[in-house]
Amino acid sequence: MATLSDIAEKLGITKGTVSKALNDAPDISETMRKTILETAVEMGYTLKRQKKNEFKKLCIFIENMDYNVPNDFGYEIVLGFKKAAEPAGYQVDLVALTPEFQKTHPYDIYMLQNGYMGAYVMGLALADPWMAQFSHTRYPTVLYDNYVKDNLCTAYVGLDNYEGLDLLISHLKGLGHQKIGLLSGALGSHITQARYKAFHNAMRKNHLKIDSDLVRCSYYITECTSQHLPHLLNHGATAIVCSHDMLANAVLTACRDFGYRIPEDLSIVGFDDLPLSAYTFPPLTTIRQDREALGKCGYFALNSLLEKVPVGTLLLHAQLILRSSTGKAPSQPVQPASPLPML
Repeated sequence: MATLSDIAEKLGITKGTVSKALNDAPDISETMRKTILETAVEMGYTLKRQKKNEFKKLCIFIENMDYNVPNDFGYEIVLGFKKAAEPAGYQVDLVALTPEFQKTHPYDIYMLQNGYMGAYVMGLALADPWMAQFSHTRYPTVLYDNYVKDNLCTAYVGLDNYEGLDLLISHLKGLGHQKIGLLSGALGSHITQARYKAFHNAMRKNHLKIDSDLVRCSYYITECTSQHLPHLLNHGATAIVCSHDMLANAVLTACRDFGYRIPEDLSIVGFDDLPLSAYTFPPLTTIRQDREALGKCGYFALNSLLEKVPVGTLLLHAQLILRSSTGKAPSQPVQPASPLPML
């Protein structure tokens, strides 16, 4: 690991100046501080030694995910991480991210400035600035539902989406469904891509035909329900897999508006088992993610990286939750109470 002396020698300055920059001393210019921080990161310097009586610090970075109250998706993940990390003597900070924040705060520099030993990162899209930086970070970093290749300092934690989609498709096939459609969020994140691929894999595994007219993706739930859902129904889908529960709930509502009975005329399934899934109308068949366990696994993977154990991927088993949004496939195509839009 690079030392303060190494950094000072490279820049032709004193060791004391380097120390001031790394400890946010006020009597140093921002230009010099920035130069020293960038050089320290480039040389692989990290704050390994903690000051006496100072907590070891980890950070959870969160974007595109609610986490403040118990019904929020991220709440139990954060809780699980803290339950595992804090008894081990770590202080855990939470930082909400935006793409703008990432553009102005390079990841390794932010970690160095704030004295974090490692981080658990949740909710980033593939286009986020930090995703490219994770490929060469030297800080132990665990990503929830994101994957970085060829960096031994990173790990991926999540649910086994292939197992989950296979459970859903096998369940629908067992009910007699052959024309199974997919409504998905846009493929701008690792998780939507993973579930998209897992759907196709599960259909092939169950010897079911994949009809391109029955697969649609969109960034917007409203576009899925107003445009893509009628398209799937007009092409004879008897069951629809939704890539997440919020989308599935919207599809349930739209189908009732179109005059379909659920599950007599059409079966709907989701993914995640959000708290609302037990209270939709009808209650939603879905795949459960144990979110507290995902938080604990995030810490276990991060602790392994901190101990120089290069774990790569840690996936939880999927659990099928059967509720009343799925039923036997109708013997004949169902005609809606009113004509659907022809899109």
